[in-house]
Formats: sequence, C-alpha cells, structure tokens
Amino acid sequence: MADEERSFFESLPVLKDFAAAVKVENYRPLPDDWVLGFADVVGSTKAIAEGRYKPVNFVGAAVIAGVSNALNRRPFPFVFGGDGASFAAHPADKAVAAEALARIAAFAKAEFDFDLRTAMIPVAEVRKAGRDVRVARFAASEACLYAMFAGGGMTWFEQQAKAGAYALPPAAPDARPDLTGLSCRWGVAPAKRGVVVSLIVAPRGEDPRYSALVEEIVGLAAEASESGRPVTLDMLGAGDPGVSIALESSAIKASGVSALRARFTAAANYALGYVFFKFKLKAGEADGARFAAEAAANADFRKFDDSLRMTIDCSPRFADKLEARLAAADDYADWGLYRQRSAQITCFVPSIADRGHVHFVDGAEGGYTMAASAMKARRLLKAEAA
Repeated sequence: MADEERSFFESLPVLKDFAAAVKVENYRPLPDDWVLGFADVVGSTKAIAEGRYKPVNFVGAAVIAGVSNALNRRPFPFVFGGDGASFAAHPADKAVAAEALARIAAFAKAEFDFDLRTAMIPVAEVRKAGRDVRVARFAASEACLYAMFAGGGMTWFEQQAKAGAYALPPAAPDARPDLTGLSCRWGVAPAKRGVVVSLIVAPRGEDPRYSALVEEIVGLAAEASESGRPVTLDMLGAGDPGVSIALESSAIKASGVSALRARFTAAANYALGYVFFKFKLKAGEADGARFAAEAAANADFRKFDDSLRMTIDCSPRFADKLEARLAAADDYADWGLYRQRSAQITCFVPSIADRGHVHFVDGAEGGYTMAASAMKARRLLKAEAA
C-alpha cells in the first residue's frame, strides 16, 4: 500500500490535450496524508521593477530543482509560479522536502538577498478548511509531464502562507540545497506576433461560469492564428552570457565549490552548450539539435493550478480581444494580463540522457508576477467600489 500511495502521481492518466487538462472531472483527489509545499519570493514585484526578473524566476525554479534533487528525482507533482512554486509530496518525504525548502531559502538570501517565504501543510488540514486538492498529469510532449492542480486547496494554502501560517523554520544561513541541473542558458527571441502576454484567470467563489470561461480562453488561444507558443525552436538562442553564467554559478556554488571554480564551470557549460546548439553537434548522449527541439517542446507555457496561467505569443489585437473577454467576466472571475516583448525560460536538466528535462516559461519583463499584481489591483478597486 505504501508503494502504491507513493506512486499516486505516476499512476494518474496522462492528458495529452490541454483542453482536457482544465476540466475538473479529469482530476483525482490527492491522498489525505500527503503534504503541500509552497515558496515564493517576498517583494518580487519590487525586485522585478528593479530589473531583477531573471533572478526572481531562477529562485522560483530553484524551489523545484532543490526539492526534486532532495527526493532523488522521484516524480512528484509541482507547478512553477514565476516567483516561486507549489508542490505535493508523499508523507514519507515530508521532512526531506521541508529541509530542502529551508535550504533554498538560505540560498536565495545569501545569493540574491531575497526573502523566500516557505510553508507546508497536510492535505487533510486543507480539506478541514473546506477546500480540496485534486491533481492531473498533462503531457507537454511525449517525454515531459507536468502536474495540474484543482479544487481550490492550493490557492487557499498560498493565501494562508502569505499571511504567515504554516511557515517552516529557517535553515542555518550557510545551509545550501542541491541545485544540480538548474541553469539559465537559453534566450528567447522577441515575440513573432507582436507581444508576449502573461495571463492569470482565477475563480471568484464557486460560480459555475468560471469553468466555461477557462475552456473558452484555452480554445481561443489554441485556435487563433494570432496566438501561439512563446518558445519555439526558431526562437531559441543563447541567452545573455553574463546573466546566464552568473546565475548558473550561484547554483553550482551551492554544492560547496569555490566561487571561482563555480564560475569557471558555468562558463564552460555555457560555451559547450552554445557550440553544440550552434553547430548541431552530437557526442554520445549529447545532441545539440535534439536537445533544443526538446526544450521548445517541453516548455511549460500553460498550466492550471486552481487558476489558468498562460504565457503566449500573440498579436496586440488578440491581446485586446482576450482583455475584453475577461473584462466581461469581471463579476465572477479575477484576472490579470501583462504584456511584454519576449518570453524567458529557466531550465532544470538533471541529465542529458533524460528527454523529460523541464523548462519553466515566463514573460521576460515580469510575467506572472506582474499579471498577479494587476489582478490584485483589480480586486482592490472592486472592494473599494463595493
């Protein structure tokens, strides 16, 4: 039974159509004794306003990389939120995951002077509060699967965590996580169609119209010629070397090596990756052309975690159409939409032999964090007008 419970996530049916991944009937209840974890960068909006959106995303992805490595890379459900991440873990992994979160917080503070808020809660306690946690698996590609969450429990937990509840004790200031595989070497060309839109659409209460709205938005984005993936093979290229090497150096340094050696290793990784991609080289299991194609295919530019989150490349006219449709749903949905010139990706590649490497997508000028800020501002305006 214990093995069956641990493999709960792996036993879920795989949804290959994103339209199916936003239908609540396709989700399964997470076992009561599992735990939820959450982390986010405190003051991320201010950091992004200061031009630090790349480090903010890097720390958000570090949450997933650090927990994954601590769990020996066993599959577990997680979702990237731009300035943080949420996940679920088997009860036997609770202590290990909690320690990983605490170590990631120490890393974020030491390397970037970010305060990383961390929290953990049993699923049973979420259900006592009248919320549920349901999970689905969505195939971004044949080899790469992402988790989706529904039921309102993750959103409720995030709100509680931001209010200071269920906080984890801090690790020692010199504690560091294992961030093997975390990198930021890719750059993404400016939007083909005009703008990159980061969008969040959240339910307000239990209004049944919300589900229909989400399905409509997903359908519009999938079918419109004016909208598409923000990360494609022809848009990928080498990222800014200074930023990419500095960020990867911080992850390598967490393993205990000197700052000089970490920077040398990160620079060598960047140069090697550039050469393999540029000249489409092959050597053993390393294949530059195949890896780039997989990076584009595996990118998580759309997800559902109680709310719909999408980062899409679209025309300004299509962005206007989305905004008008969402404005018409103001009485039963909360939403935020942010436009920028390009997307960015942060990568977790534990092994070049594993084709399921994951690539976290966000807008390159604030993305989900700025969309969430816009959504919060709209809520405040509504509250003041009520």
